[in-house]
Amino acid sequence: MPSIFISGGAAGIGLATAKQFAAEGWTVGVYDVSAEAVATVATENPEFITGTLDVRDPEQWSKALADFTAHTDGRLDVLDNNAGILVAGPLTEISADAIKAQIDIDALGVTLGAQAAHPYLKATPGSHLVNIASASAIYGQPGIATYSATKFYVAGLTEALELEWAPDDIRVVSIWPLWAKTALADNDAKSTKTLGVRITPEQVADKVWESVHPTIADRLLSRTSYSVGIQTTVLGNAAKFIPNVLNRGVNKLIAQ
Repeated sequence: MPSIFISGGAAGIGLATAKQFAAEGWTVGVYDVSAEAVATVATENPEFITGTLDVRDPEQWSKALADFTAHTDGRLDVLDNNAGILVAGPLTEISADAIKAQIDIDALGVTLGAQAAHPYLKATPGSHLVNIASASAIYGQPGIATYSATKFYVAGLTEALELEWAPDDIRVVSIWPLWAKTALADNDAKSTKTLGVRITPEQVADKVWESVHPTIADRLLSRTSYSVGIQTTVLGNAAKFIPNVLNRGVNKLIAQ
């Protein structure tokens, strides 16, 4: 039976992904920093394997993955690097602790997860590392500057590891949603008003499922990114072809 480990899996996109994969017969691991949220998920979804995990701590990553794979005979088909936080507001008004927390969870945590999962993914033929990126990495976003920057990092890490891990038969991809109906969208960022919060966690979960069941074309083209929703697709494609000054203007209109 294939298996997926989801960080930050006790709510939002992570939980929707867990339910989607469980419905398809996968062994699902839901790990989250909130012990209370994990307890609730475990009660409501007894088929899940659950545990606590602070993604900033490499020892906790090692312990959590060892715990999960003890239930799967060492198999890990997918690591879903889903955990993330967002603190909105002008950079000059955000505390140093809030800046550090975003970088530590959204960038460092993804990297530590990939590193810790590598031996398990390498031992599982046709495995996937899935990193949750964001449409905020299409162009740097004022009002969520640190979060946006971490998602540029995630995009770069994904591309680098896609090349680095290909000889190990590990496919590395990233998922690019715009604002989804989760706690992260409950903020004062201007783009939540101009673009709206239109994407559901289930739509993102569908894209995670699609990403780990690639088409022949996906493999031939070495596809690394999967946009979620029409708005993200349009903005992402436009950014590749329009002059930077126009791209800047579009994003200024959206975010300011």
